[in-house]
Amino acid sequence: MKKMLSLILALALVFSLAAASASAADSPKKMKIAFCTWAGYAPLFIAKENGYFADQGYDVEIVIIEDESTYGAAFVSNSIQALGQVLDRDIIQFDAGAPEQYVCTMDASTGGDGLIATEEIKTMDDLKGKTVALDKSATSYFFFLQALADSSITEDQINIVEMGNDEAGEAFLAGRVDAAVTWEPALSNCSDREGGHILVSSAEYPKAIIDVLTVSSTFADKNPEVYDVLYTAWCQAVDYLNANFEEGCAIMAAGLDLETEEVMEECAGITFFDDAMNQEFNDLNTEDNVYDIALMAANFWVEKGYMKSTELSGFFPTLNFQANAA
Repeated sequence: MKKMLSLILALALVFSLAAASASAADSPKKMKIAFCTWAGYAPLFIAKENGYFADQGYDVEIVIIEDESTYGAAFVSNSIQALGQVLDRDIIQFDAGAPEQYVCTMDASTGGDGLIATEEIKTMDDLKGKTVALDKSATSYFFFLQALADSSITEDQINIVEMGNDEAGEAFLAGRVDAAVTWEPALSNCSDREGGHILVSSAEYPKAIIDVLTVSSTFADKNPEVYDVLYTAWCQAVDYLNANFEEGCAIMAAGLDLETEEVMEECAGITFFDDAMNQEFNDLNTEDNVYDIALMAANFWVEKGYMKSTELSGFFPTLNFQANAA
């Protein structure tokens, strides 16, 4: 009897351990994705709401972090495992040692960012001797200098006042500066200041401001399927948004804590990258591909002293460098 009881208990323990093991295997993997309040990243809310992550065995939490200076540290501390952010900021963090790798391109600003100016400033040349508000540590500076390169004046002929994009727009509307590099809603509201207008926008420089989705290489080493998980969910979300624009914007607005109309207005200046666009943009044989744009940005930031190296192959683990070299 004792032997029989021992056998029953042993079998019960085996079955219990097997059940626990199966339950653990079936448990979704947890991942935290961060980005700031910008509609370009918000299709990720659609991906979560519609179960695109859950369908692939992932339990995703989305967090809004407005302070971009904390992103690199968040990757290092494993506080986040994925991030939506502008490409040139990502490569600066990568150069500084953040375990960050490219997954796909999310969007391009095609009118959502720009330079607003007073009535008498009608061309970039008219900025000579004027005061311009912009953020030198952000992509707005990269965009501004691309536009300035098409003029006949140089940066040292302009009085640049450094401040964030939101603050720059507010300073312009308050009449404290002659021009400002900013984004929505200041772009649409620039005429609130008499004579205020958009001098140049990202629509004229469509690859100056590219947002990408990145993942922690530390997390990906343990979960190599995560590249496909993130890419698939992103493309599904963009397809849904394209087919159900108002409903998609409503989901995005709820996630961003904005009104649906605000998000729809922002989307007017955004081009979202679907699977076909990513396939083309990730092809190293395509002119102005994602690596070309990143390298251009890296050269710019190395020159400005924000990066030490232009070596970016480690940032792009999914691009086929070998095939391109052959």
